[in-house]
Amino acid sequence: MTIQPPRLKGPFTKRTFRQHLLRRIALVLPLSLLMIGLARSGMLDTLVDRYTFRPANWYDDTALIRHLRLLVTHNGMTHDRPDCLLFVVNGNDAPTASRIDVMEKHSGTCPGPKDDLPRLFTLRVDRMNRVIESDQNSPGVFHPVP
Repeated sequence: MTIQPPRLKGPFTKRTFRQHLLRRIALVLPLSLLMIGLARSGMLDTLVDRYTFRPANWYDDTALIRHLRLLVTHNGMTHDRPDCLLFVVNGNDAPTASRIDVMEKHSGTCPGPKDDLPRLFTLRVDRMNRVIESDQNSPGVFHPVP
């Protein structure tokens, strides 16, 4: 007479390969779709900027431009793609206050006449007080960025 081990029930039962595969797909597919949706809506970029842009980054031109590119494209100041914008920092300004020209690129995958760089607006950045102003729709007259 042979004694058989007791059968396990519930989550400890052996799963078939098909059950294992279906459970993995049921977990991975919705998460993948969620990540794709967040990336396409721009919410993922906003969350990354919110958690990575620190007060010290106001003095780092690269980090500041990355932040401004996101700010300008997400608040409706321009409808161009972020990779079709060119930010030119004025090197003659004081280190604590900078003027940055925002230009529209027309090369590569960016639409428009080739080799044309129209200036959209200028941003004035007060790095000490962390204030950004723009002269959009009123050249030379600056107002706070929404």
